Amino acid sequence: MTTVTITTAFITLGQLLKDAGVIDSGGAAKYFLKENTVLVNDEPEDRRGRKLEVGDTVTLPDQTRFTVARA
Repeated sequence: MTTVTITTAFITLGQLLKDAGVIDSGGAAKYFLKENTVLVNDEPEDRRGRKLEVGDTVTLPDQTRFTVARA
């Protein structure tokens, strides 16, 4: 599991995907989420603007997992 650290109250799902190198740009998040099943806290999520807070986990189709932590 990879840890993504934030200094703000939340990070959006699209920003997390971009920061983690899964997608090249924020605009690509919409298409990535449309074509792939991404789980947030083990629930399917397709909104790139979904706010992720400390403790949330994101699981990609290849089973790569990210957890959000405070910096």
